[in-house]
Amino acid sequence: MKRHPLSDRLREITSRVVETYDSGGIVAHNIDPDLRLPSREAARRILEMLFAVCYPGYHGVQHLTEENVAFHVGAILDSVADELSEQVYQAFFFDCRGREEECNCAARSESVVDSFFSSLPELRRMLIFDVQAAYDGDPAASNLAEIIFAYPGLRAVTVYRLAHELHRLGVPLLPRIMTEWAHSETGIDIHPGARIGKSFFIDHGTGVVIGETTDIGENVKIYQGVTLGALSFPKDERGKIIRGAKRHPTLGDGVVIYAGATILGGNTMIGEGAVIGGNTWVIDSVPPYTKVLNETKSVRIDQNGKKA
Repeated sequence: MKRHPLSDRLREITSRVVETYDSGGIVAHNIDPDLRLPSREAARRILEMLFAVCYPGYHGVQHLTEENVAFHVGAILDSVADELSEQVYQAFFFDCRGREEECNCAARSESVVDSFFSSLPELRRMLIFDVQAAYDGDPAASNLAEIIFAYPGLRAVTVYRLAHELHRLGVPLLPRIMTEWAHSETGIDIHPGARIGKSFFIDHGTGVVIGETTDIGENVKIYQGVTLGALSFPKDERGKIIRGAKRHPTLGDGVVIYAGATILGGNTMIGEGAVIGGNTWVIDSVPPYTKVLNETKSVRIDQNGKKA
């Protein structure tokens, strides 16, 4: 077998790469065999099983009947319980850097998983409202099945609602793994810490960003390319970002935000029933039932189809 031209230098290069692991004081590696991270693959499996619970017959096994659906869902939840318990434990254990005696990771994991399972009926009810909101908000939707099967907005919102419950229960890392998986699948980036009311619809969805401290009321509809972001990051006396502050906007009930709009700032309040037009830049609060429009020079087309 022909040797690669780099073969003689690989030992030296390897040594130099490994030296960077202990330089600069920034720990960007995990080489402690006792500190296993939660598994991305396991998080994906958990979500796919929960999709089969939330939307039986649309995800997972089809041809379910009223006689066997309870057995089917029970079997899935039994598998979810095993995998989720392990992943929640790993998330707590990694976050406390293995200090099991201080963290009591096993007991915390058991309590969290029990609370998460108790929340599933209400989460399922919330998702029904989201499905209906998508159907009511999109005249192109032929039926509910099309939305459940094909709409990336519903997929992202479903993952968000499941991950948000884990985030609310204090689980580190795992909720973010889940929503970032949805981000990679749909192009929609919803932080699990955001708080979103019922009947939420994201139409088309590509490029939507919803930040951690965003608050969204009920019956809100947003289109592709919308950013609900931070205007600036408050810093302490050492110039370090103060984490946990309200950085992202608040949207009241019934708000509609059209494609490409950007709304920034923790003090920015979009009032109930307001409409934010496409490609607008909003950093000030908007009163209820107000329209915010982007005034641009009009484009006229002459009879030959050329811009005039």
